[in-house]
Amino acid sequence: MGTGKRGLLTAAVTVVCAVTVLAAPGTAFASPGPTPTASPSAAPTPPTGKDLEKVREKLDKLYHNAAVATDAYNAAEEKAEKQSAEIVELAKKIVKGQKKLDKLKDRAGAAARAQYRTGGLPDEAQLMLSDDPEQFLDGAGRMLQGQRATKGLITEMTQTQTDLKQYAKDASAQWKKLEAGRKAKAAAKKKIKQQIAAAEKLENRLEKKEKERLARLEQQAALKAQTAWLDTGILDEVSGKASEQGKKAVEFATNQMGKPYEWGAEGPDAYDCSGLTSQAWAHAGHPIPRTSQEQWKQLRHVDVKDMRPGDLIIYFDDASHVGMYAGDGAVIHAPRPGRTVTLAGAGSMPILGVVRPDA
Repeated sequence: MGTGKRGLLTAAVTVVCAVTVLAAPGTAFASPGPTPTASPSAAPTPPTGKDLEKVREKLDKLYHNAAVATDAYNAAEEKAEKQSAEIVELAKKIVKGQKKLDKLKDRAGAAARAQYRTGGLPDEAQLMLSDDPEQFLDGAGRMLQGQRATKGLITEMTQTQTDLKQYAKDASAQWKKLEAGRKAKAAAKKKIKQQIAAAEKLENRLEKKEKERLARLEQQAALKAQTAWLDTGILDEVSGKASEQGKKAVEFATNQMGKPYEWGAEGPDAYDCSGLTSQAWAHAGHPIPRTSQEQWKQLRHVDVKDMRPGDLIIYFDDASHVGMYAGDGAVIHAPRPGRTVTLAGAGSMPILGVVRPDA
């Protein structure tokens, strides 16, 4: 791409990403490498550059831990919804099975009462006492039919009772899973709140000028990482065009820009990172897993050089963050608490890999 229109586009994207980051910080929970300190012309503040860098690293870690816990919370929420639906279906089967069993018992009772009315004699004895050969033959046929019906009735009752026991067993197992999921969800929620509260407490200790300088450090780290990524010439190879569904997903994600990040949120007023990507693809008519970790596990992996708009870029070794590739080296994502859905450099965070929802 280094020359001509492509070269100009790359340079333009670098500038756009830099301006975007400076205007509306969108870095996620950790930076991929060391961050330069503020320039000598910056106004001095009480903490040294080294101390403020430590603050930034601490904030990165806290927000990253919150992101991991958010993924755990979302996964527990998704499982709980599925388990609840399964319990409802099992309950319907139990009700239906019980009604069927009641009807079978009524039929068995009717057969017993009919036998009582004939003196309690078995069909074979009644036939032997008959003086009419034709009646005997008719009775023999009815006897065989009756035997088959009785045997079928007993078999059906036994199977229905077995099914009911299995439904009850399955329902009990799902309830146990649901309870375990509830505890996991509560634990994740607690950790999320603890990590975010610790981060907010740390930020609140800073003076206004310190916060501004901290923001500049984050911006510089993101820009440095994005520039290094572009300098590899990666965009020379990235030329894939979005699919029709991919275009719809990107359009949806773009329309959410400016909306706040909120952990566990799936819109329409706020999103977390995977809430944004999963809803964008649901809007495009192609549902995908709810969490970034499951998106990484279940969706088809593609090489970075083969990615196209609409593909999802998974970040960090633990797949704790995800953004949607928008083309020209940029990604749309919901960064972290206190930020909004924004456009950022696709290489401004450490890339784990790329997945394609509509492969």
